[in-house]
Amino acid sequence: MDLKKHGVFFFNEGIPAAELKTLVRQFERMGYGAVWFPEAVGREPFATAALILENTEHLVAATGIVNIYNRDPMVSAMGQQTLAEMSGGRFLLGLGVSHRFFVEARGHTYGKPLQTMRNYIAALRQCHTGVSVSKSLLVEGLSPQNVGSGQLGAIRTEVGELPIVLAALGPKMVALAGEIGQGAHPYNTTPVHTARARQILGPDAWLCPAQRVCLTHDARRARQIGRQFVGFYLGLPNYRNMLLDCGYTEADFENGGSDRLIDQLIGWGDETKIRGYVQAHLDAGANHVCVQAVDPDDPARPCLKALEIIAG
Repeated sequence: MDLKKHGVFFFNEGIPAAELKTLVRQFERMGYGAVWFPEAVGREPFATAALILENTEHLVAATGIVNIYNRDPMVSAMGQQTLAEMSGGRFLLGLGVSHRFFVEARGHTYGKPLQTMRNYIAALRQCHTGVSVSKSLLVEGLSPQNVGSGQLGAIRTEVGELPIVLAALGPKMVALAGEIGQGAHPYNTTPVHTARARQILGPDAWLCPAQRVCLTHDARRARQIGRQFVGFYLGLPNYRNMLLDCGYTEADFENGGSDRLIDQLIGWGDETKIRGYVQAHLDAGANHVCVQAVDPDDPARPCLKALEIIAG
């Protein structure tokens, strides 16, 4: 799977399906390697991946991320194999433990994150032994499928490799991402975090942080959007602890976030500056940066001009 150096990250809720098809084709023509999309409370991510893959030829569809509490491992195994077979191996499964608030609001018990994720991946791998999208169950019946290991230990079935990345903020989850997955997909992080994550993961694992950018000279507008986008995250312990560990202080979380924090989490400025925010993660050790390009005039949609600049 070739992710290339740059991918696109965006929330696709609020964008009509017909427009979404056009957008992902544009991302592919620009030369991006992957399109990343989260699971919130809108579109179902595996169905969204199918739409993206059906309307592109080379683009990887990557979930960034799906909540493991929302789906049984068997459902994820079936989805992985189905999307990989349909697309020729262009589906990347990003998984995360989410946050206690979301999990308990749905009636689940939020377990210890590391052990919960370890157990889920073990169950997922086991489920693949009972899943086959290339055999007729009516004719051949149920029988164990061969499951091996591919690049960086990726799950391998008869449809090919099925890589996994984990949402990872703290050092222990980053380490786990390299141990039981093929790498990490951190969100709301800084190049300082990227450098530390690369040290933990070693030289080979995938490290795919996200970086917001906003092509504008208007500091007030960029910071207004930034506080709108990140204010919710700043109230979640996982993100606060990670940012504190990266050198920010409690004062940086007040009033929607300090200018210095917001300016990192949504890098704004001219062409050179927004390229620099993305390049900083690559220089720190990322091998793929998920670019969330925010349109200052319509923040609900990706900014195609900014994406063209970074792709170029």
